[in-house]
Amino acid sequence: MKTQGTAAVAAKAAKATPQSRESNEPIHPLRRLVPPGHGAPTLHLPVWLLASIDAALVLWNGTVAYYLRFEHQSLFRVLLNRPEPVNYPSQHQHEAFILLYAALIVLVCMSQNLYRVVSLRSPVDESLDTAKAVVVATIALTMFIYLANVKSISRLVLGLCATMNEITLIGWRLFRRAYLWRRLKQGYGVRNALIIGTGEVARLLAKVLDHQRSLGWVVMGFLGDGKNLDPPCLGCIDDFPSVCRKYFIEDVFITIPSERQVVKDLATQARARHLNVHVIPDLYDGLAWGASLSYIDGLPVLALHQEPILSMWLLVKRCTDAIASAVGLLLLSPLLLLVAAAIKADSPGPVLYRARRIGSKGREFTCLKFRTMVADADERRRKIEHLNERSRVLFKVANDPRITRVGKLLRKYSLDELPQLWNVLKGEMSLVGPRPPMPSEVTHYDLEHLRRLDVTPGITGLWQIRGRRDPSFSNYITHDLEYIENWTPWLDLKILLQTVPEVFRGTGQ
Repeated sequence: MKTQGTAAVAAKAAKATPQSRESNEPIHPLRRLVPPGHGAPTLHLPVWLLASIDAALVLWNGTVAYYLRFEHQSLFRVLLNRPEPVNYPSQHQHEAFILLYAALIVLVCMSQNLYRVVSLRSPVDESLDTAKAVVVATIALTMFIYLANVKSISRLVLGLCATMNEITLIGWRLFRRAYLWRRLKQGYGVRNALIIGTGEVARLLAKVLDHQRSLGWVVMGFLGDGKNLDPPCLGCIDDFPSVCRKYFIEDVFITIPSERQVVKDLATQARARHLNVHVIPDLYDGLAWGASLSYIDGLPVLALHQEPILSMWLLVKRCTDAIASAVGLLLLSPLLLLVAAAIKADSPGPVLYRARRIGSKGREFTCLKFRTMVADADERRRKIEHLNERSRVLFKVANDPRITRVGKLLRKYSLDELPQLWNVLKGEMSLVGPRPPMPSEVTHYDLEHLRRLDVTPGITGLWQIRGRRDPSFSNYITHDLEYIENWTPWLDLKILLQTVPEVFRGTGQ
């Protein structure tokens, strides 16, 4: 009996089966028989060639943008009301910048798998991924120019080059798709395929290959077990050699992986005839449809489920954290020294308070803060345990007698958190994320609470702008889980912008 998952997939594929123009009948695979040797395969270009084309387009766009901006008869100079000749500023630096830009775009495109088989994603998805790659590379290049303090690079050249890259890289990919599709319709690069098996998976595969004709396969028919030889079944498995010769088969798809001996015999015969062999694994009643195949030290592994990882945006988040924390430590160094001197003058003890906290995936790290309490605050805590205003997991006392005079001011405006920029620079924390808990807190967590340890903790977060005075442990857990489930780079930006007025209001305790 067919399960609901397989039935749904089969129904979807059946709807996608192409129809002939003359009738409502599906196009039968045998009507599109392509003679062998009709043109060389043109579907797949090597990765190095695709990357070289992208790099060449970026270099060309950069050169055009430079000369449009600085050429004697430049249209931009007329628009800028500067008709007099202008000498080319720092041409060698612009050339280096264009080379770096090309390398960044190629690297980001590789991380986005934009050099894999063209038909594995839709034109819209490929265009969007290409646009994202150009944006990320442009942001990375802009940050590099800013940090290197290269003032001679024209912002107009950068903007014009980025715009031209978006247009040309997307246009080149759409042109390539159209060209390959036209070649396939003419029969060039098409390969005749034979499917072993007549079950649900076999027929589903045939519908998919027939619908995704840009993959370059034409299904000639099936080989069954001898019980069902209705067209397009071309015979039984014993007829494999003669069918391969008769229909000029080039690729064999085996959809009965459980029949181990049959698979081995067919693979041996196919190799002897120089045919490509593909084995479709058990789809587990549709659960494995769309699953990825990876290798662990040569051992193939079929991933039935894998949570998506926003690797590109996580990389942007980490780069932003590293740059912002480094710049922050540098610009705030006078304030940090002033605060350190005030702490030393106010009470004896170290300037920094080093606390053990739990970070991403349960790893412990030393969280740095300016000391706001007396040096022996941890020992004095036992005497005021009965004054705790929060749950048994958290500890908070209003007008805590252990807080120093300078400490009250630092806490009010969250200045005691500034040393955590060093934790951010090291990668132990992020600018935005869940609050880093103490080890004693984690021992009281329920199983679902551990979800908040999946990500890197932050200096600020939803708890900072919503629940600073909320004594409820469940509420701050709720804020952290809400952040994790709905994280986007724009949510981080929103939290950072809302944290600034919250800090200046002096609502810290």
